Amino acid sequence: MSTYFLTGASGAVGSAIVPLLLVDPATKLRILLRARTPAHLEERFQSLCEFWRIAPENADRRRIEPLRGDAALPQFGLSAVDYARVCEDTTHVIHCAASVRMNETLDEARASAIGSAREVLTLARALQARSLLRKVEFVSTVGIAGKRQGALPERWIDEAREFHNSYEQSKAEAEQLVRHAIDTEGLPVTVHRPSMVIGDSRDGRIIHFQIFYFIAEFMSGRKTFGLYPDFGEVRLDVIPVDWVARAIVDASRSPETAGSIFHLCSGPQRSPRLNELRPILRQAFRDHGHRLPPCFTVPHRLFAALPRIGALVAPPRMRRALSTLPIYLDYLADNQGFDNRVFVARLAERSLRLPDWGEYLPVVLSYYLKAKYGPRQSP
Repeated sequence: MSTYFLTGASGAVGSAIVPLLLVDPATKLRILLRARTPAHLEERFQSLCEFWRIAPENADRRRIEPLRGDAALPQFGLSAVDYARVCEDTTHVIHCAASVRMNETLDEARASAIGSAREVLTLARALQARSLLRKVEFVSTVGIAGKRQGALPERWIDEAREFHNSYEQSKAEAEQLVRHAIDTEGLPVTVHRPSMVIGDSRDGRIIHFQIFYFIAEFMSGRKTFGLYPDFGEVRLDVIPVDWVARAIVDASRSPETAGSIFHLCSGPQRSPRLNELRPILRQAFRDHGHRLPPCFTVPHRLFAALPRIGALVAPPRMRRALSTLPIYLDYLADNQGFDNRVFVARLAERSLRLPDWGEYLPVVLSYYLKAKYGPRQSP
């Protein structure tokens, strides 16, 4: 019997992990969810079960126990009774919880990333002292590279660097806590650094539409008056959520991965150039019935001024959308890559190969457009 404690079960990655864990009938789960009241907890759990397509009468549902708490609070904000129960029989910890708001202050971001990392490590120590702990999966991000140029290697990063936002910096600092625990205490932790997570490669499903989908809207030209910056050779590393979830679950069942770092990403050779993406994204929107303005490429500096111009001439709804543009422009301007050879080698050992982006992107976009805008619109 294995008992998993999972944070971030309502997020993109965590929600994709749960069904994979339930495949093993000898596995039970405790999932940490934020909720105002016990009734709100049950409401949130019901919503998740609907996403997982687990009916009330399904026996799998009884193997999932929702707990009301907050990953960044002491003892995860759990009651003393619930925390004691978690410490009694948990064998695996998967930490996916994260605040992905990129406009938080550094103190706010640290409270989430570092606070939750400390609580995960404290729990891991307690479980290890009881000889219960088998593995900890710590989900970080390739964003810990910050503005570091070149390919980010699958190792700890020691060099000083700037960051695009507080989210990246706080996750990098949280990684250092994990590194210290591995080096000095021998905690069996694997660090996973996903790139930009998108929908399932098979059907496009994902519980939340995050950064990639905002970028897709902007690159369609619908919210930028058809203007588009020339990004040259810059690539966008995206990875379907099912591949991320599968890798994390596999590592949790593989003790030999303790101490490893995996870049759960497509890598430089399988990542599309932004300039390659533009026509594909625009065609997907057209196929769904959206009218798009003509597209014009402008210098990056001029495009960066678009939010200021939009504040003067754009309608209110478009002004709100344009106000977030600088966050993504700063991120997309760097020609970065993420070395994933360790991850790819592990897939090869299991006779698996990462799909090419052209194989899954149409499915991912189709699911998004239908979920966001409904059935295909009439021209």
